[in-house]
Amino acid sequence: MKNKTFLITGVSSGLGKAFAEGALGADHTVIGTVRKPEAAAAFEALAPGRAHAVILDVTRFDDVASTVSEIARKYGAIDVLVNNAGYGQEGILEESSIDDLRRQFETNVFAPVAMIKAVLPGMRERRSGRIINVTSMGGFITMPGIAYYCGSKFALEGISEALGKELRPLGIFVTALAPGQFRTDWAGRSMERAPRTISDYDAIMDPIRTARQTKSGQQPGDPAKAAQALLTLVESENPPTRLFLGGDALKLVGDKIESMKSEIASWQETTLSTDFA
Repeated sequence: MKNKTFLITGVSSGLGKAFAEGALGADHTVIGTVRKPEAAAAFEALAPGRAHAVILDVTRFDDVASTVSEIARKYGAIDVLVNNAGYGQEGILEESSIDDLRRQFETNVFAPVAMIKAVLPGMRERRSGRIINVTSMGGFITMPGIAYYCGSKFALEGISEALGKELRPLGIFVTALAPGQFRTDWAGRSMERAPRTISDYDAIMDPIRTARQTKSGQQPGDPAKAAQALLTLVESENPPTRLFLGGDALKLVGDKIESMKSEIASWQETTLSTDFA
């Protein structure tokens, strides 16, 4: 993986910025999407001549294909797509609107799919390419108060896994990259929070919201180390279907797998009872 061209969405902050800095530090070229002109200038200053900013709202789906075509025309083939742009919506489901759900899925699911559809023709023609969809440990485990977020990441996990089976025979590899808690603004200014309105949920939601806000900026994951893991992933000749990042993700995912095994075994008789005799 020498001198490859990365297209990374959402490079203004957080993991997206760390991913871009890691790739640039490894002498790759990075095209990064941002939403504001001032962010574009700051990004290009990271590595003049190799860091190229593109102003794009990834939820403006009609703009995605033309923007990606222009990127390929100006900078050449896109070797690695990293679908990083996204955000978390926090709120009890009953207190959260359908519009909240729609915005969450437009950003976390529909936008990555639009980006994938835009880069695939070129990757298919070259019979090579890497697609990294940044999901979350919340795409496998769940927590109360982020049902919409978990739903969106579960959806992107499923799409990534199925897509990988479609594309692997063509020489294109897809990985769902699932971080645990990393020291970014995800739980801070980047998070959208539904207002509290139903007192029945106070006992479960208020401590969770307070703890999440308090812990913001103190998470155990190091974004720079996540960037190095990304480089290891894209350099692999046989990348995994999904890669969890962080000790917290490993523990919580492992706990869920054991719980699932136990529950499946407990209900095995009922499961098997539905087959024709």
